[in-house]
Amino acid sequence: MDRISEMDDNHLEELLHRAIFKTPKTIAREFFLNLLEINPVVAGESFEIIHSGFHTSRVCIEEAYDLVLFNKDTVFIFEVNDRVHHKVIATLIKRKGGNFPLLFPEYPEFQRYLGLATFSIEDDVLQEALDRGVTVLQRHGDLIETFPAAA
Repeated sequence: MDRISEMDDNHLEELLHRAIFKTPKTIAREFFLNLLEINPVVAGESFEIIHSGFHTSRVCIEEAYDLVLFNKDTVFIFEVNDRVHHKVIATLIKRKGGNFPLLFPEYPEFQRYLGLATFSIEDDVLQEALDRGVTVLQRHGDLIETFPAAA
């Protein structure tokens, strides 16, 4: 008996739904992941490891990360959305960025950067992100345009 025959109807329906009806966030994450796998460079920094769409928990803290890039001494944490709003910046900085060292204490010496990857961002939201030290990757056709945060 093959694996498909062993699955119940609900599970098959869920898999079919995921394959056909991807959310805009999923499409955006796949777009940025695919391009970063081809050219894993952000703000002049090269990365060897890219993790996409994972959940982690530790000490009563649970968090979901869209894209996390690692090299020998740096980690870049990206929140991915098809459109970015002001509240996403605060969530990235306070919650996701703040929880990272608690969830991954094995990286205490790593330089940590935060970023937004998006298909669309308003000028005022882009400026707020850059002013708050968040790098922005924006889709520009089939390419990524990088707006590095001021150091």
